[in-house]
This record gives sequence, C-alpha cells and structure tokens, in this order.
Amino acid sequence: MTLPEPTHRRVVFVTGPSGAGRSSALNVLEDAGFEAIDNLPLRLLPALLDGPGQVRPVALGIDPRNRDFSANRVLDLLGQLNGQDGLAVELLYLDCSTDVLLRRFSETRRRHPMAPADRPAEGIAREQSLLAPIRGRADVLIDTSDLNVHQLRAEVEHWFAPGGAHHLTVTVQSFSYKRGLPRSVDMIYDCRFLRNPYWDASLRSLNGTDPKVSAYVEEDARFRPFADKVLDLSLLVLPACRDEGKSHFSIAFGCTGGQHRSVAMAELHALSLAEQGWQVSIRHRELDRSS
Repeated sequence: MTLPEPTHRRVVFVTGPSGAGRSSALNVLEDAGFEAIDNLPLRLLPALLDGPGQVRPVALGIDPRNRDFSANRVLDLLGQLNGQDGLAVELLYLDCSTDVLLRRFSETRRRHPMAPADRPAEGIAREQSLLAPIRGRADVLIDTSDLNVHQLRAEVEHWFAPGGAHHLTVTVQSFSYKRGLPRSVDMIYDCRFLRNPYWDASLRSLNGTDPKVSAYVEEDARFRPFADKVLDLSLLVLPACRDEGKSHFSIAFGCTGGQHRSVAMAELHALSLAEQGWQVSIRHRELDRSS
C-alpha cells in the first residue's frame, strides 16, 4: 500500500536560552525524521524552503548569537511563513529556570555565550530579555528545569514525532570472519557451528538468499533453537534501546566466508523482526563486495 504524500511541509523553529536543551531537542527531531539545521542565518531560510516537491519536515535551531538575529526579525519571518500555502510552521521554545541554568553552567564550567567576560548570571539575564517576545509566541513551550535527557526526548516526541513515539531503526547484516568484524555493531552472532553449504558442490556457488541454501542450513537441528533464542533476545533488547532514546541498532551474523550460513540467518532474522513491526534494513557485506 502506498501512503499519500503529505500536503504541508512541517517547519519547526527551535529556540530558547543557552543550556535549556535546544541542541538535544534538535537531535530528537532529527531522529524523528526531520531535517535538522542549527544556526542557519535567517536571511537564507526562504531559499531553503523554496522549491516544489519538498515535503520532508524541517527543524531549525534559532540561536540569539546568530549575527542577523533579532526577536522582531524572527517573529516577522514566522508571520510570513505562516501565510504561505504548503507550509505548517510551529515554534518550539525550550525554557528553563534561572537557578537551574546557573547550575548547569557551573557543572560544565562553560562560559555563557552572551557574557563571555562576565558572570553567567549576566548572560542568562541578557538572553532571557532578548528572547522574551519569542517566548510569548511559542506554539509549544517545554520547561526543562526538572527534566533529564530521556524525559526531554519523551516530551519532544509527544509533540512532534509521528504517532508521538520514538522510532528505532534496525540494521541486520552478514559478514565473513576472514575479513574481520564489522564496525559499529551492537550485537554479533557466530553462525560457524551450523551446517555449512560450502561442502555441498551443488550449493557452493550459491548464497544464503537462495531457498535451496537456506533450506540446507535450516535442516541443522540446532538452527531453529538458535534462531528462536536470537529473536527472543532481540525482542527483549530492542524496546529497551528504543525507550533509552537510541535511534539505531545493528545486529550482525558471521560465518567463515560470509556467503551461506550468516546470510541465511540474517535474512530470516530481518524478516522475523519486520513481521514484529520493526523498521529493518539488511546488508550482506561480502555479497555487496562481490556484486
């Protein structure tokens, strides 16, 4: 089934005082499928949004330190964009109490960007005064004073992620131990104990995507218990990783040549996860190299 294309491009402006969580909110929106851009000069924004057929949502970080920033300019731009057909414009303001901002700057030992030569309290006061008109215009205001990073993620996702939920993408891949372990993998399973199609002359030139090869591997009495336990473990771990705020998780299956057993296992595992509703992509490293 083909889903209908969205008729309006969602544009979310993200701002707030330094230390309130603007960068963290942009990261959450990026994980939710937004094109996230921080500190774009305001004069370049119309060109960014111009052009037919562009429907991917955009999250724009607005920083008061930007050279062409002014509250009036931001408000005028919001008004102009709200009047354009095909755009749905919102303003997300991340707020935070002064005492918590002071504590955060003290803990990180950072100088406040609005008062590099003064006490952080001076910079906080200047920035809050500068942002006050924009704060009053906010469509969504999130006070981060009592929120940790996971609670902030949940709040942003509630308002802006599709369905109000964070999405975790899963990559399943196969590889050859002879060529080394793949990089940046969260879980690795060794399939070299399974029945090896390489020793069957009729199967040697095929790979694990072929039904004859996968059937040969699945005839091993240890295959099904192994596949079931791996799936059970994934279904235990993946929801926990999603709830923790992780946006991507990678699972790899290895065998000697990366052609038969690991490919068959990766294919089955990816299909099983997809049937459970997970967003899965699959890669066969050694097959990709030979293609």
